[in-house]
Amino acid sequence: MLRYRPEVPDSHETEAQQLGVRADLLEVLARRALTEDAARPDAVEKLHARGGRTAREHVAELVDPGSFVEYGRFVTAAQEARRSTDDLLDRTVADGIVGGLATIDGHACAVLSYDYLVMAGTQGMRGHHKTDRLMDVIERLDLPTVFFAAGGGGRPGDTDMPLISALDVTTFAAWARLSGRVPRIAVVDGNCFAGNAVIAGCADLIVGTPRTSLGMGGPAMIAGGGLGDVVAADVGPLDVMVDNGVVDVVADPDDAAATARRLLGYFTGPTRDWAAPDQALLRDAVPEGERAAFDVLPVVETMCDEDSVTVLRPGFAPELVTALGRIEGHAVGVVANDSRHLAGAITADAGDKAARFLQLCDAHGLPVISLVDTPGMMVGPEAERTGLVRHTSRLLVAGASLRTPLIGIVLRRAYGLGAQAMLGGSTHEPLMTLAWPSAHLGAMGLEGAVRLALRRELEAVEDEAERERQVRELTAAARERAAALNVARYFELDDVIDPAETRGIVAQLLAAARRDRPADRGRPVDTW
Repeated sequence: MLRYRPEVPDSHETEAQQLGVRADLLEVLARRALTEDAARPDAVEKLHARGGRTAREHVAELVDPGSFVEYGRFVTAAQEARRSTDDLLDRTVADGIVGGLATIDGHACAVLSYDYLVMAGTQGMRGHHKTDRLMDVIERLDLPTVFFAAGGGGRPGDTDMPLISALDVTTFAAWARLSGRVPRIAVVDGNCFAGNAVIAGCADLIVGTPRTSLGMGGPAMIAGGGLGDVVAADVGPLDVMVDNGVVDVVADPDDAAATARRLLGYFTGPTRDWAAPDQALLRDAVPEGERAAFDVLPVVETMCDEDSVTVLRPGFAPELVTALGRIEGHAVGVVANDSRHLAGAITADAGDKAARFLQLCDAHGLPVISLVDTPGMMVGPEAERTGLVRHTSRLLVAGASLRTPLIGIVLRRAYGLGAQAMLGGSTHEPLMTLAWPSAHLGAMGLEGAVRLALRRELEAVEDEAERERQVRELTAAARERAAALNVARYFELDDVIDPAETRGIVAQLLAAARRDRPADRGRPVDTW
């Protein structure tokens, strides 16, 4: 029978002997004790001193107490040719990955976590087999999944399986194939390189912490490629990954599991307890003048249930806000132009950010609310160097392909193709397109339209002051014609409303569109 190391508690054996349990069960209980964190107190203490958590601690923080059903608990690394059995049981517990089924807030899910205590959370061959097994179960049961992905990438030291390239590993294809099928959230609390980074990168949402460093290659691979010596923390630090849009949400290490639980909740059904903010606040949320920038996030937070909004990718393309929230307990996605950045124009990055977000909402059946305040697509030679034509067109394609309800609300400016892109391609594409009293709509910015349409007439006015006076006068006339009430008279809008009515109308529309059926899933969600 397997020996016990001195530090392993003998409570299982003592209890079993008192109950007269058979020797074979004693052996199972003893082996199980060796898989627990308590069997590795020194290693756990060192990990805690660095601010880390064990795989089992990650899982315990995330799931409902007592709900975790583990797969592959007794697996060890495929290194019998170089290690003793006791060493494998001691140092390669679960081959570095803990995974299984559980409930989170009462909803069935799957959870996996690489274990930094086992060879820096590297991916072993048997660990890959465990992961593949769980991927199959996840696909069969359509289970939302949280993956704690930190680790050092592929492990080259496994000896018990004949390998040359290991490129036939199926884990990455299995995980990627779940895109659009089930919600998948990756949590990265620590270094996450190579294969581990691909697990994070294929997920729908990534939660990062200040300890995060993400990269397609770690320090050893960088040095091996002749690219110099880089410390792990400098490979892909959090601030870089927030600004470039890789990380969706930032959390403190102590809150990472709770943040993942909150994100997963948007995809697992409505909540019963909710409260609505004072909707009268929306009447003064937008400045009267078109040129005054304002923060659109308070508009989003006021429209949605209290404390229900989570902003995604806030540091990337800040000219366009993407957020998850709830209205009367039901999850929604929100896209909104932020006039504080590039006047809310649709840039190449904004097109990518919004298009990918629409795909995510569509794949998992979340209605989308689009809050429009944009001068249109970004223009100019510098903008075109970013691939603007293709990247902004992604938003049009994604919006026109939505199967989930889209509701458009013009807060202030809705000009040109940028406004059309925010509305799925047309003011008549959403389930309903509403406007606030401050809204103006046009084929392009009003002053620019005047200067373009009447260029010859204006050039004929020799006095510059008189020319500009005429521009102001003509722009004012164009502004009156472009006002929401006039646009609605031509039925290019469905309604112009009191801003305080917005939430109630949206709730009624979403209730009318709601069906008691699962989301029509299957389309992959772009990783970018």
